[in-house]
Amino acid sequence: MKRISEDIKNREWEKVYLLYGEEDYVKNAYRDRLVQSLVSPEDTMNLTRFEGQDCDEQAIIAQAETLPLFAPRRVILVQDSGLFRRKSDELADYMKTLPDYLVMIFVESDADKRGRLYKAVKKYGHTAEFVRQPEEVLRRWFLGRLKSENKKIRREDVELFFQMTGDDMSNISNETEKLLCYTMGRDVITGDDIRAICTWRVQNRVFDMIRAVSSHRQREALDLYYDLLALKEPPMRILYLLAQEFNRLYQIRCLLSEGEPDDGIIKKAGIPPFALRKYIPVCKNYTVKELKEAVGDFVQTETDVKTGRLKDEFSVEMMIVKYSAADKGGRKQERNRKK
Repeated sequence: MKRISEDIKNREWEKVYLLYGEEDYVKNAYRDRLVQSLVSPEDTMNLTRFEGQDCDEQAIIAQAETLPLFAPRRVILVQDSGLFRRKSDELADYMKTLPDYLVMIFVESDADKRGRLYKAVKKYGHTAEFVRQPEEVLRRWFLGRLKSENKKIRREDVELFFQMTGDDMSNISNETEKLLCYTMGRDVITGDDIRAICTWRVQNRVFDMIRAVSSHRQREALDLYYDLLALKEPPMRILYLLAQEFNRLYQIRCLLSEGEPDDGIIKKAGIPPFALRKYIPVCKNYTVKELKEAVGDFVQTETDVKTGRLKDEFSVEMMIVKYSAADKGGRKQERNRKK
């Protein structure tokens, strides 16, 4: 990132850039800065965009071979193409002969560092990975944004805000702007403001569902599921998120049982500190063995849906009922009946 900023400041650009990683907010900000430093966004003659999995290597190369019109350079922006996750030998070979008038920018969610294209871009240009920002960075950014608007907020309400938004910076930015607009004319932001205007992510609703399941609040868990269906969330996505959360619970429960300190759990599980604080109480409602069985159960349920043995909507309901049963012995008997 520092290298890209220096290139823009010095107006000395590489012929090719790869911006990749899961932190879309920062990644797209650097993409826009690069493009704006090179060419006017309205200059459709010299700025060409390719987007999506249908991007064709030959079409990109053909455009790159086209001389710029009434401008010193041609810019090609390739976004979310998937080219760095598959064999892209033509483009990899082309990196050796990029014309002097060309700047090519790839923006991808991920990239295979073993691939020829990645290695070629790294050799003949610059690669930059954009990872999720640490919790302290996100908090500083959020509090700095509030300070610039002369807003105050209590520490516990900052915690609530991040519980609702998660650690995706794009989401944090959007929810911050909503919150600032909602509290216009006031200098203090409260928990009630956050609950009133900020949107709970689907993942948060799924976690609330798991919390209800682990506490055997079956009716509440089912109501949360039906709410998600009413919001047009596909049952298979809910099933996937439930499976993902149970897998994370299993991982954290194993680390807890091994005596791993909090810092180690945060690093190995790949979660921010504020998330660990909500996972630990839920983990303690299950044994390692129960969570391992649950992970396997979700895998089997997904297979049953894909093979037509179960309806997608019913499969999620079945898993909620099963793991929110107050009687663990009843869950065991149900498993035996299924076998």
